Amino acid sequence: MADQDAPGTAELDGRPVSPAELQTLALTNYGHYTTMLVEDGRVRGLPLHLERLARDCRTVFETELDLGRVREFARRVVPATGAVVVRVTVFDPALDIGTIGSPAEPRLLVTARPAGGPGPLPPLRVRSVTHRRDLPEVKSVALFGSLWRRRQAQRAGFDDVLFVDGERGISEGGTWNIGFVSGRQVVWPEADHLAGITMELLRGLHPCRSERVGLAEAAGFEAAFATNAAVGVRAVSALDGLLFPAGHPVIEELRARYTALPGDPL
Repeated sequence: MADQDAPGTAELDGRPVSPAELQTLALTNYGHYTTMLVEDGRVRGLPLHLERLARDCRTVFETELDLGRVREFARRVVPATGAVVVRVTVFDPALDIGTIGSPAEPRLLVTARPAGGPGPLPPLRVRSVTHRRDLPEVKSVALFGSLWRRRQAQRAGFDDVLFVDGERGISEGGTWNIGFVSGRQVVWPEADHLAGITMELLRGLHPCRSERVGLAEAAGFEAAFATNAAVGVRAVSALDGLLFPAGHPVIEELRARYTALPGDPL
């Protein structure tokens, strides 16, 4: 749902990237990233995206990330007007499976692809599966487990997959967060998950709480929705055999409030 690839621009440290420079990323697949929707040069939650990149870089590479370079290189691939989805991937081409313990010098791969058209996307139909990502608090490039489960869900007739962390209950979608509607409040599942930027912004815009949400408890909510930076707020109309209304007024309100955020200049 969130971070699908499409043709676009790709630069490594501010210059065109060569296939050879992507070899380590393709074969070792060790690194982290963030995805931002850039509209007319502005990004909702830009400080949160930068903070996450810096935090994840300390976790993954034990080093500090130059956030000024992140912004500089991202601006290079962004048009003056219009909307694009920019992904900043942090990885070290010198690290491979045998040398993964060496000191790291991370580099910045910045890609841009066209954003989707205006208007909300159709609601999601998701299938639950028991799964917990490695280091769920990190936005890692290692997506095999998530994508394999998404593939299985799609081949079974669903749009995407929702992870359940054993006894801890529902955690997150494959590349997105899930929220539930209870009266006027939004309920965020508290099982370990990646705290998405859109989710964090919505926490400041609408009354909410966090609690354990199991599959049995999901039936007691009025509606459900998915969030991430690329698509904003998207209704969830089905969870396994459980149906939710796609046009619940709280979801519409969340979408309107989020869309109205002016964003920060990149």
